[in-house]
Amino acid sequence: MQNDKRTKKNLIYFPLGTVGRDGIYSLINSYLLTFVLFTHSLDGAQIAAITGIMIAARVFDALNDPIMGNIIERTQSKFGKFKPWLAIGGLSTSVVIYLLFNVNLQGWNFVWFFALMYFAFSITYTMSDISYWGMIPALGSDADVRNQFTSRTTLFAGIGGTLASILIPIFTTGAWAIGGSTAVAYGRVALIIAILSPLFILFALFGVQENREADTITKKKEKFSFVQIIKTIGRNDQLVWVAVIFLIQQVGNGLVIGGIGSTYIYFTFGYNGGLFSLFNMVGMAATAFLMIFYPAISRHIHRKKLMGLMMAASGTGYVLMLASLLIQEANMGRFWVLVLGYMASNFGQYCFYLIMMISIMNTVEYNEYKFGTRDEGIITSLRPFITKMSSALIVAFTSATYLIFGVTGYTNQISDLEQQCAQGLISEEQKLTEISAVIFGTTGGEYSGVTAGQSTGLLITMTVVPCVLMLISYLLYKKKYKLDEEEYDRICMELQK
Repeated sequence: MQNDKRTKKNLIYFPLGTVGRDGIYSLINSYLLTFVLFTHSLDGAQIAAITGIMIAARVFDALNDPIMGNIIERTQSKFGKFKPWLAIGGLSTSVVIYLLFNVNLQGWNFVWFFALMYFAFSITYTMSDISYWGMIPALGSDADVRNQFTSRTTLFAGIGGTLASILIPIFTTGAWAIGGSTAVAYGRVALIIAILSPLFILFALFGVQENREADTITKKKEKFSFVQIIKTIGRNDQLVWVAVIFLIQQVGNGLVIGGIGSTYIYFTFGYNGGLFSLFNMVGMAATAFLMIFYPAISRHIHRKKLMGLMMAASGTGYVLMLASLLIQEANMGRFWVLVLGYMASNFGQYCFYLIMMISIMNTVEYNEYKFGTRDEGIITSLRPFITKMSSALIVAFTSATYLIFGVTGYTNQISDLEQQCAQGLISEEQKLTEISAVIFGTTGGEYSGVTAGQSTGLLITMTVVPCVLMLISYLLYKKKYKLDEEEYDRICMELQK
C-alpha cells in the first residue's frame, strides 16, 4: 500500500465528502420529475417542454464534463487542481437546489424558471462532481488501494443517496408530507439537503491529501481544446468501449428509480410515500454487502466471472418482480414479492456499477502506458458524462412511458389537489381521500381509476427493458474490454520500470 499513513487518513475523509452531494443527486435524479408532475398541473405542451429541457440540459451537462475535466487538468493553485472546483461547485449547487424547489410558479412561468435553474444545476454540479471523482486516481494507483477507495467512496455515496431515497418519499408524499402538502414538503427537504451537502464536502477539502507529484513533473499544460478532449478519449479504445457498455447498463439501471418505480407503487398499492421508501430501503439493502466487501471479493473472483454471476442474480430478480402479477389482489403479499425481486435485481446492477467504475479508472494507466500521459481529469470525467447521458435517456424513456400509458392524466388531477391543500382550500384528509379516488376510482363517481393494463405496462417497462440492456452490456464487456486483472498488473509493472 502506497504511503500507508496518508492512505489511511484519506480512506476516512475522502468518502465522507460525497454523502451530501449524493443526497442532492438523488433528489434531482430520482425525484425531480416526480416533484414536477405531482405538484404542477401541466398541459401537453408544457410537459413536452419540461421533458425537452431536462434532456437538453443533461446532454449539455454530459458534453460539459470533458470540458470541465480539461479545465481541472490545467488548474494550478496552492490547493491543487481539484479542491478549488469542489468548493465552488458545492456551494453554488446548494443555492440552485434551494431556488429550484422553493418557487411558487405555475404554467409557462414555472417552465421558464425551471429551464434557467436546471441548466444552472448542470454547470454547478459538474464542477463539484468532476473534481471530486477525479481525485481518486491521484490518491493511489495500486490496484488494491484503488479498489478500496472506489468501494468505500461508493459506500458513502450509497449511504447519502439511499438515505435521501428512503426519507424523501416518506416526508413528501402521503400522510407524512411535511407541511401537509407535497409542494411545501419538497421545498423543506431541498433546504435541508442544500445545507448538509457543503458541510460534508469540508471533509474532503480539509482532510484529504492527494498525490501532486505527477503535476510537478508533467510538461506545461496545453491550451484548452475541445478537439484535444475528443482525441484523448477517442484514441483510448478501452475507455471508449467501457463508456458505451456503462451507458447501456446505466439506462436500464435507472428506470426504476427515475420515476417509473414510484409511480407504479402509488398507482398499484396507494399514494403512500412510506411504501416506496420501504421498496427502496429493502431493495437497496443487499448492495450494502457489496459496498463493504467488494475489495475482498475482487481479490478472489475476476471481474468478468463476477459479472456473469451478477447477471444471473439480476435476471432472477426481474423474473420475480414480473411474477408478482400472478397475485391478483394488490396486497402486501404482492408488494413483498415485488420488493424481493427488486433487491435481487439491484444487487446485480450495483455490482455492475462498481465494476464499471474500476474499469474506467484503470484506463488511466492504460492511457499512460500507450500515450505517455495520464489525463486523469478528462478520463474520470467520462463516469459522470455517462451517468448524465443515461439520465437524459431515462427522462425521455420515462416521459414517453407516461404518455403511452396515460399517466399524466392522473398526475395532473393529483397535483391540482396538492395545490388546493397547500393553499388551504381543502384539508389534508380531504386531499388524501380525493387522491385515492383518482387512483382507484369511485363507483358511479367522477373518477375512473388507473386500469390494470396501465399498471402492468409500467411494471413491464421497469423489468424487461433493464434486464435486456444489462445482458447486452455484459456480453459487450466480456468480448471487448481487455484490461482484466492480469493485463492491468502487467501495465502497472511496465510503468514502474
